[in-house]
Amino acid sequence: MRRRMMLLGGMAACGTSLAQVTGASAGAPLIVLVGGPPGTPGDLLARTLAEPLAAELRQPVVVENRPGAAGTVALATVTRGKGDGHLLGLMGLQSAVAPALIKSMPYDTGRDLAAVRQLTTVNNVLVVRSDSPLRTLDDLLTMGRKETLTYASAGNATPAHLAAELFAQVSRVGLRHIPFSGATAGITALLGGHVQLMFATVPAAAVQVQGGRLRALATSSSERIALLPAVPTLAELGWPGAVMRDWHGLTAPPRTGGERIRQLSDAAATVLAGDGVRQRLAALGLEPAGPSGPDEFRRFIDQEMQLWSGIVQRAGISLQ
Repeated sequence: MRRRMMLLGGMAACGTSLAQVTGASAGAPLIVLVGGPPGTPGDLLARTLAEPLAAELRQPVVVENRPGAAGTVALATVTRGKGDGHLLGLMGLQSAVAPALIKSMPYDTGRDLAAVRQLTTVNNVLVVRSDSPLRTLDDLLTMGRKETLTYASAGNATPAHLAAELFAQVSRVGLRHIPFSGATAGITALLGGHVQLMFATVPAAAVQVQGGRLRALATSSSERIALLPAVPTLAELGWPGAVMRDWHGLTAPPRTGGERIRQLSDAAATVLAGDGVRQRLAALGLEPAGPSGPDEFRRFIDQEMQLWSGIVQRAGISLQ
């Protein structure tokens, strides 16, 4: 017992969280690597699912943050995994875009990662300060065709950046990118009047919108979202081509057996169907994805890579 407590204490000191689970097996834990820092949507998702997933699998689940290089630091570790069923990587939109951004990828996204299941989607919301003269999307379009508007993002090639570039390409408004070190820093800059707008993720912006400090002009989703039901979508406002969603799903080392992948996929599906989990995700602005087994998620990743490759090239976005 003393030795076990020392091990858990050491893991906590390193910033690793072990999901508490009743009846968990005494075997090796399932490690989930997250390619973003604590507090990002992917991190919040992983930590929300860790405990119920551990209970479903009867196996401890450990969440570790390995941020860097558009998620490739974490996923590169996954590609080198033994394939023994004890390692997963949380993949998101940014990771699917990475091959178009990084000239020397450390792995082949289509070949070196086994798809397990898409988990959730997360929308972006176009926000301005509450005292901004941009009161509607039409106001923004009118001004953006006369002058270049500045927008914040959580960093180069993050979903906030990609959403804005897609909108700029479709609507032909003039936008200038000002990257910050995270969503909180970007929103702080917007509140301080240093930039004019931001395509912030719903989890990052909802509190400020609901508190009246930011005004939401539109969401990037195709349908209105539960957390901001009064905010129209870009599709409603006549811009269906600007609709985009960030998303997250589980991947595994390429040598992981098919039976284990199906077990992990089914366990994740069961967890996502639980009312308690769905309520916690909704409070974070995250929506469970539809049916998505390993094959469906593989096709979805390939489609996203192809779609965003063209958008990134036209925008001239690069991480190198």
